[in-house]
This record gives sequence, structure tokens and C-alpha cells, in this order.
Amino acid sequence: MDQSVESIAAPSVAADKDPLAARDDALYRKVAWRLLPFLMVCYIAAFLDRVNVGFAKLQMLDDLKFSETVYGLGAGIFFIGYFLFEVPSNVLMHRIGAKKTLARIMILWGLISAAMALTQTPTQFYILRFLLGAAEAGFYPGIILYLTYWFPSNRRGQIVAVFMTAVPFAGILGGPLSGWVMEAFHDTHGMAGWQWMFIIEAIPSVLLGLAVFWYLDDRIDDARWLSPTEKSRLGQNLLREKTAKTEHVSMLKLLKDRRVVHMALICYCTVSSLSGLAFWVPSVIRSTGVVSLLDIGLLTAVPNVCAVISMVLVCRHSDATRERRWHMIVPFLVGGAGLVLSTLFSHNPMLAVAMLSVAAAGCMVCSPLFWSLPTAFLEGKSAAAGIAGINSFAGLAAFASPYAIGWIKDLTGSTDWGMYFLASFALIGAVLVYRVPKELVNR
Repeated sequence: MDQSVESIAAPSVAADKDPLAARDDALYRKVAWRLLPFLMVCYIAAFLDRVNVGFAKLQMLDDLKFSETVYGLGAGIFFIGYFLFEVPSNVLMHRIGAKKTLARIMILWGLISAAMALTQTPTQFYILRFLLGAAEAGFYPGIILYLTYWFPSNRRGQIVAVFMTAVPFAGILGGPLSGWVMEAFHDTHGMAGWQWMFIIEAIPSVLLGLAVFWYLDDRIDDARWLSPTEKSRLGQNLLREKTAKTEHVSMLKLLKDRRVVHMALICYCTVSSLSGLAFWVPSVIRSTGVVSLLDIGLLTAVPNVCAVISMVLVCRHSDATRERRWHMIVPFLVGGAGLVLSTLFSHNPMLAVAMLSVAAAGCMVCSPLFWSLPTAFLEGKSAAAGIAGINSFAGLAAFASPYAIGWIKDLTGSTDWGMYFLASFALIGAVLVYRVPKELVNR
């Protein structure tokens, strides 16, 4: 992460010849070091609480006699709550500020995530997952919006990429942690390992939610760690690019804007492939013959390490060249190929993990790259509503994909066709990105 934050100066390739560009690079490094590490830790906690149900599944389904379809529906129903409350949360954040919004979100989702340990029936499972989605709604799009308050579009692709490495970092840390907790704490004080996992992994979210109040600043003008000159320079850079953006005045206009609808479809494909990986990789690894929960956790870290490397390198190059389309098309195709190949080597754990690593390196890099597309032409209130609206629609994919894979596995007895299902979205996503006009997003 240290090297990633340091590399944020990359867009100013002529910094050694232009003193002003060099000062800007130093200023944005300062801002990045202040904001990104804390936001990444928060998102690691968020993503871990969202997807640790994929590890709980390895014990919970047998304990509670749930089917794969019940699990898939519960995993996906999180995003129905997310869908319903995401836009209002983001619009509210634009009005009341990031501190109040993000703190509320994190404390609530931490408490609800801990309550998952009380699950006994499918109905309770569905209700808690729905409430968890409703509580977390607005966090990710809120962060994307928050970053637009600090960084201009030519730096934002890499900024979002560095922030989004929190997702694979959550896998790198969370996989081994979840596996260890579930094995080490199983039957402690009469509770199963999956119950302890939900409780222990919820604690950081609540503590970080409390820390938001004193650490984050809502706007550039509120930052006491910036000098008046630095605040002025950051404001000027943001003001300069506003003239090239479209200011919409209502959600209805956003829905009528074909560009926004097109972005929502791309985001749908991005989330479909990503959510499938997040919720099903532990099950795919177990299907290759790996039995130990700790070993499964350690192996899930490998694809996430590859994703971190891919996200940093590809997004850095995208910002340096200001080319967005092909930097998404190729990873989409690579990710889809990795998903398909992982099924062909399902008899060999090492080869299957290697192909899942290819899939993760492709699919995960598409998420941060995607947000450089709509933020290139949305601004102000339209950005708040547009980002949340796009992400809300994509949340339907995050609901449908886990549920569909669970249903497919119950129907066929294998996760192979589920992986083919996810790969099809990667291909569709590549086609949709190809149809985006380059002059709209290559900035």
C-alpha cells in the first residue's frame, strides 16, 4: 500500500520539468496519505463483514441445514437492502457531510453483522442480510463521491484503484483470519466457529465508525492539516474541470441520459463477476478437495494478492495515459477466461487457484477502472445521485449472481456452470465498454 500511495504522482509525467506540476504531485501525495489508508481500512472492514458469509457457509449450512439456494438467496438479498437505500444515503451525504454519514453506516453495519451469529432459520438469515445491506448502503458510493471532493478526474482513476485494493486486501487478511477463527473457536462456550467469526470480525467496524468523527474532514476547507495556499490550489484544480462536465438537476434527467444508463449496464457486469468471486471462491476451492478451513483461507489469499498487483499497475497506467476503455476491455476478457479455465482444472487445487488468480486479476481491476468513466462527466448533485444510482442498479447484479450460482449448484451439483454464468457477464461488459465513446471518458 505504501508504494501505491507514493505512485499517485504518476499522472504528472513532466513534474521534473514543471515546478507547478511537481508541487501538485507533492500536494496530492499529502492528501492521499491523509485519506486513503484510513478509508482503505474502513473498506476492508466493510467488505469483510459483507462477504465473510462465504466462509461461514462452510460450517453454517451443515449446522442449520440450509441448501445452496438458501445460502445464495441470503448472500444476494444483502444487495436488495443496498439497492433501496443507496441513493438516499448518497444524496444525504452530499447535504450533511461524510463524517456523519460514514460513521452512521459503519456503526450500524458492525452491530448487524455481529447479530448474524444469532441466525437459526432461513427467514432470520434473509432478514439480517437485508438489514446489513440497508445499513451499509451508501458507503462505497459515498467514498467514491467523497474522493471527487479532493481529486480531479485525471488522478481519480488511480486514487480509486488504490482505495479498491482494500477489496483484495480484505481477502488476503480475511480468508486466513476467518478460517483460523472458525477452527480455533469452534464449540467455545457452546458456540460454533462461524458464530464467533461474525462477532469477532464485526468489532473493527464499530470502532472505526467512531473514529470517523475525529479523523475525516467533510471538505477541503475544513482540513486543518492543509495550509490556506494548499486549500486554494486543490480548489482551483477541481474548479478547472467543472466546465467540462454536465450538471444535471434531477434524478429523472439522469435516468433519461443514455450515458448514465450505459454506465449502469457496465457496472452491472462488473459487479456480477466480482460478487461471484467474493461469495463463492471458498466453495470452489473446497470442491477441489481441500478440507482444512485454515488451508482454504490461506489459498483464497492467493487470488487477492494477484488482484492487488493488477489493480495498482493497470490503473496507474490508465491514469498516466488517460486511456480508459481498453484498460477495462482487456481485464474483462482476461477475467472471463480465468473463470472458465478454473473449471477445467477443478481436479487440481493448485491449477484451479492459479486460474482463479487470473480471474481475480482481471475482474477486480474493472471495478476501480469503471468509476473513472461516469465521474469524467458527472458533477455536483448529479454525481451524488448518478454514482449512487449506477451502483444501486449494479447491486441487482450482486443479488442475482450469488442466488443464481446457488440455484445452479443445487440443480447440477457443481459450481462449473456458475462460473460460466459469471464469465458471460465479463464478455458482455467488454463489449459495452468498447461502445463507450473514447472522447467522453479518456481524460
